[in-house]
Amino acid sequence: MFTRRLTWLKLGWLIGANPAAHLGAPPEESGFVGAATCSVCHSKESAKQASSTHAAALFRGSNHPLADSFPLGQKLRRNPGYQFEFLRPGAQIRVRITDQNDVMDLPIEWAFGAGRQAVTFVTRVNQDWYLEHYSSYFTSSHAWGPTPGQEPIQAATLPLAAGLLYKTTDTTNGIAGCFECHSTGPVSFNASGEVQLGELGVTCEFCHGPGAEHAAAPSKKNIDSPGRLSATQLNQFCGKCHRPPAANPAAVDWNNAWNVRHQPMYLNESACFREGKGVLSCLTCHDPHEPSGRRPTTFYNRRCTACHPISSLRSSIATNSTRRPKPVCLQQIPSNCIDCHMPRVSPQPGLRFTNHWIGIYPNGAKLKPIR
Repeated sequence: MFTRRLTWLKLGWLIGANPAAHLGAPPEESGFVGAATCSVCHSKESAKQASSTHAAALFRGSNHPLADSFPLGQKLRRNPGYQFEFLRPGAQIRVRITDQNDVMDLPIEWAFGAGRQAVTFVTRVNQDWYLEHYSSYFTSSHAWGPTPGQEPIQAATLPLAAGLLYKTTDTTNGIAGCFECHSTGPVSFNASGEVQLGELGVTCEFCHGPGAEHAAAPSKKNIDSPGRLSATQLNQFCGKCHRPPAANPAAVDWNNAWNVRHQPMYLNESACFREGKGVLSCLTCHDPHEPSGRRPTTFYNRRCTACHPISSLRSSIATNSTRRPKPVCLQQIPSNCIDCHMPRVSPQPGLRFTNHWIGIYPNGAKLKPIR
């Protein structure tokens, strides 16, 4: 066993970071003050935002709110003959990966995602590389499964079976971008490659910008507000993490179910967005200070009927008993607009994304509308 561990060290798998070395207050020169400071004056907004999935976008692995629900001891297989088992021998969660000959035992350092649908795990390998683990936790099934995008990849060796390696600071495909979208404040790495973060999760200053100047002298002029952006600008702003509109829509595979998770890119293709003259934006339906999808169906229907009013059938004008959509609606059923015009897409078991390409979908179709 000692010989095998020495093999991993020779490969550069210097896993075993100091968990206390990752998080600290943002440096003063950054201008970030933290959500606690914002909450002094904006307690209502801060309280709502703290319960959102944005705020729960990143945790240390063992500190994730669902950590006690992770099915420790449950095993996951990966072809052709790899087996994964999650364990918690002490304070830290670890994954044990085996094949017929060797064993890898890795710590779970970071947990990405609130767990509304899934949680994906990341661990520092060395100063140059981070590992996105093959195993993710899926909340609906309460089970481990392949991390999105990794299942089709063939793994010929045990290290490759562990997951995907990401360069530490690669500006295009590095792990730095993942931390930047899941934390607030400056992201940097020390000489050992350990990430240095200001605040875990997407909190106030992620959208409103550094708040030091505003905290010292509160004014609308010294703080950013996405609410002042146009619909097009807001689509680009949210798209920094959720994928911006495509520069060349013809190059996008709109029949790939995985692309549906990029909401701004799909909303930009909608006739409602393109012809709405700025009326429709991300903020039309989503309050960034609260969890998405928590509003009742009637709330979203009212957003639709603000531009597409419901009319009464001629036969029911006298009694006002039955109201139906305008003739443009093919179904003529007064139920939930979203079910038909923004269908839910499941690219793999345990995941469902709302298609933000608002349109007319033929029966059974969910990826691309006919108009």
